[in-house]
Amino acid sequence: MAETTRPAGTAAPARTRRTRAAKASGRKTAAEAPPAPDADVPSGTAGADADAETLIGYYRQMLLIRRFEERAARAYTEAKIGGYCHLNLGEEATVVGLMAALRPTDYLFTNYREHGYAIAKGIGPDRVMAELYGRSTGVSKGWGGSMHMFDKEARLLGGYGIVGGQVPLATGAALAVGYKGGDDVVMCQMGDGTTAIGAFHESLNIAGLWDLPVVFVVINNGLGMGTTVENSSAEPELYKRGAAYRMESARVDGTDVVAVRDAAVLAVEKARAESRPYLLETVSPRLKGHSVVDPARYRSKEEKETLKAADPLARMALDLADRGVLTHDARDALDAEVTAEVDAAAAFADESPAPDVSTLFDYTYATPVPGELRRLPADPVFSS
Repeated sequence: MAETTRPAGTAAPARTRRTRAAKASGRKTAAEAPPAPDADVPSGTAGADADAETLIGYYRQMLLIRRFEERAARAYTEAKIGGYCHLNLGEEATVVGLMAALRPTDYLFTNYREHGYAIAKGIGPDRVMAELYGRSTGVSKGWGGSMHMFDKEARLLGGYGIVGGQVPLATGAALAVGYKGGDDVVMCQMGDGTTAIGAFHESLNIAGLWDLPVVFVVINNGLGMGTTVENSSAEPELYKRGAAYRMESARVDGTDVVAVRDAAVLAVEKARAESRPYLLETVSPRLKGHSVVDPARYRSKEEKETLKAADPLARMALDLADRGVLTHDARDALDAEVTAEVDAAAAFADESPAPDVSTLFDYTYATPVPGELRRLPADPVFSS
């Protein structure tokens, strides 16, 4: 077995020495700034290969997700949303670009940061908000909450609260697609931290061995909770991990909706036409903390300003205005329209009933189970 520890007195690896030297000189290291996309994958000005109507549609979806997540953050402070709540703020271009590459019949598995994906997959914001509120009209009838949305019709087969929990399941779904026939594709979204767990590598290995039609998408926002990718991964260019499984891979600028769409279309079509897995990394810095209760104090003032300047929604609005695609008045009208839609979704959630206590055990098993215990905490152990 190769030696994995560095003997005393030997020099640190070159990358470590460079990082220490940069810190000593005050320069920004890779660990302190979001990684840049590779030059040989789609990136650049949003909409270079899309017509005005398509661009405005993408912008509206991004704006809807932004206003929805802002309203969700507000509702959390008002104690209308319980449990954990992770927002897509800053990742809207990635969300919309990825979903634009899928057919309605394609399957999607996500992690717990899935509100925007549910909306972009075609689920109404009213049902998504109602789920956040824990109401019976929600996507999962109020039992899933923020992290566990599921809609069979939309083929959103779950948000998953366990880091990487969705990856083996998505791989299994791709295997089922192969048995069933047809040309559906499975997309599996995950955060950068997931690439360090065993299930990630096991799943990619199986997908590569068995030629499964699955696209693994790593949303690299630069931080696994509060730890930088550079400090947690020996290979911080995460898309390169596909090489270990002879899997095509790429990294793309996640702040450019059209670049993400084009990269995702390439990945999805590889999986669809060739039944081969693909690993896509999108560099999509999040604007806020890991969850709504994370103040992100690990970020410097300078880094916060850099992230603000990279806001994909603001950048796209300016770009569309510069090219005469979306005037200032039209943008304001669109914002008012979207805000009204989100307000209506919040009102729908507020007015929806909570699940009845009698339904507490309704979804414990997919089919009836003899002798299933359905006793509530206040019920007697033995009935008279």
